[in-house]
Amino acid sequence: MIEPLTLLVPPEAKGQRLDHFLQAQLPDLSRSRLQGLIGSEAVTVDGRTMKPGNRLKGGEAIAVHIPPPRESEVQPQDLPLSIVYEDRDLLVINKPQGMVTHPAPGAWEGTLVNALLAHCDDLSGIGGVTRPGIVHRLDKDTSGLLVVAKHDAAHRSLAAQIAAKTARRQYLAVVYGVPATDSGRIEAPIARHPTERTRMAVVPGGRHAVTHWAVQEAFRDAALLAIDLETGRTHQIRVHMAHLGHPVVGDPVYGPRRSLPVKLEGQALHAFRLSFDHPSSGEHLTFEAPLPERFEALLRYLRSRA
Repeated sequence: MIEPLTLLVPPEAKGQRLDHFLQAQLPDLSRSRLQGLIGSEAVTVDGRTMKPGNRLKGGEAIAVHIPPPRESEVQPQDLPLSIVYEDRDLLVINKPQGMVTHPAPGAWEGTLVNALLAHCDDLSGIGGVTRPGIVHRLDKDTSGLLVVAKHDAAHRSLAAQIAAKTARRQYLAVVYGVPATDSGRIEAPIARHPTERTRMAVVPGGRHAVTHWAVQEAFRDAALLAIDLETGRTHQIRVHMAHLGHPVVGDPVYGPRRSLPVKLEGQALHAFRLSFDHPSSGEHLTFEAPLPERFEALLRYLRSRA
């Protein structure tokens, strides 16, 4: 058993959030790592567990129980994979809603990477031990297409195409409300939310982010949009559409609290088309993934009310 790290809260820290105080005192631990420790009740304040956003009073004793390092190697798992295309250089996967792309705190197993390691031995190492082969990612509750590199040369080629905007990633999304115009372009910088650190937000000085959208079908109080990503920031579509005033239906973080009487279990966002030049042959490839049933059910419901 490793002895807990003990911190005393000085009087001048009164009113600070627990997670912000810990981040300042323990700079070697990432924000996500601290959030995970608090969430797993590995942090106590005067012997009691607290939430990350709880305010400190000053004078408390905080005990941080840091578990021993876990084996960094990600373990293969025999999980279902929907493989759209595969050759010696790459795979194109149709990721289901609910599957995490790569291991991270809180999701070390059952991820796409775990499944990929069971399927093939040769994956690019550029992404590190927890992200082998991962060139770009999709949020857990976003379904659809992503490309996986089997070796470093393929990874570099694909990543360069994404950076140069020659690789295209197109999405379908159902959003609340109907935009005033048929199409548009959102250019708004994205960064970590200034106070809610688990969220992203449009923040002056954030990373450059551009999203293109076009209405495909309008309903009574919602719309089906086709969305092109010009950049690839964390939660970009979800943040930009909420910023536009048309959040993605079913989004538990950026959407409204109201919901539609259709079981979504996540946002109505699907990566339906992916195109790029093959890293070896140079051939231009385009792949499409049909809408999952949960998405089709939502559209049927909206059409029935139109």
